[in-house]
Amino acid sequence: MDGRAAQYNPRTVEEVFRDFKGRRAGIIKALTTDVEDFYNQCDPEKENLCLYGFPSEQWEVNLPAEEVPPELPEPVLGINFARDGMEEKDWLSLVAVHSDAWLLAIAFYFGARFGFDKADRKRLFNMINELPTIFEIVTGTEKKQVKEKASVSNHSSSKSKSNSKARASEPQGRTKVMQPKDEDDGQVGEDEDEHGDTLCGACGENYGNDEFWICCDVCEKWFHGKCVKITPARAEHIKQYKCPSCTNKRARP
Repeated sequence: MDGRAAQYNPRTVEEVFRDFKGRRAGIIKALTTDVEDFYNQCDPEKENLCLYGFPSEQWEVNLPAEEVPPELPEPVLGINFARDGMEEKDWLSLVAVHSDAWLLAIAFYFGARFGFDKADRKRLFNMINELPTIFEIVTGTEKKQVKEKASVSNHSSSKSKSNSKARASEPQGRTKVMQPKDEDDGQVGEDEDEHGDTLCGACGENYGNDEFWICCDVCEKWFHGKCVKITPARAEHIKQYKCPSCTNKRARP
């Protein structure tokens, strides 16, 4: 079904931000966990194609809207034409950066249409700016930034070393996971400090100590178990976990 048929108009800063997050999550899925399907849909033999993200966190590759001017700003045209002319990672990065620009255009279109003042626009931008860009997630830039922050933290305190040893419930040769913690567990605060900047490689959301996480042994990105359909019980039997993106890269000839 064409997701554009279900348009709605968010009118408050919170509603616009929720719309932004939903569309962003859909595009991140297309460029990470669903990348094989996305790649195949972007056939260079077809007409100008666009990547759409929807508030429902779904994505779609489709022709641009026919009405001129369109109801909402449109994504960049012709993403399929460049697919076979560049390295896949460079092509995905290009789609990602154009998608970031499109999401900002949508958000500030709503802001202008519904009369957001200077304070509202600033608050909306600050909320958006707290999230890593799609480009940062696809290229792994956000992971490098997290590592740099962790390095500074390690130099400023030796506490992290003891934390790492205390957390070594992950045996050698076994995929790294982070189990949900109870609120009354004294280690919760330490985990928040140590992993607070960790972002899910699929949805881009921050670490939460009440959720199960698993780390890809190839790209070393962390994922919500629910985002990659891995349960704690299943993880117990995985010696080396490969996320959907790494699995697809190796499978593609």
